[in-house]
Amino acid sequence: MNETKDKKTYISIPEARVLLEKIDAEKSDQIQKRTLDYAIRFSKTTADKAREIGRRLQGECGLTEREAVEVVNILPRSMEELRVFTAGWKKLLPSEVLDKILKIIADNI
Repeated sequence: MNETKDKKTYISIPEARVLLEKIDAEKSDQIQKRTLDYAIRFSKTTADKAREIGRRLQGECGLTEREAVEVVNILPRSMEELRVFTAGWKKLLPSEVLDKILKIIADNI
């Protein structure tokens, strides 16, 4: 999440990786180094694909920016995994929307 004044922008792990890789390793602090290591290990797609998936999830499935980023970070592959993941949200998604989320993920990875 990037805060600029009162606006929050959520970014996925692959997008964070790109930003952290731009920092000179000699000048980065321990937190930046650990975060980059995490981002390298847990990025499941490229930053470009992550942005595309997130954009489509928001536009076609009605997810918020935050929800879309959460899905992009996990990239669930099954209905069961997706249901467990989205159970914590304060809204119930119809099966049709869940199917569409899984299709968008499958089409982009």
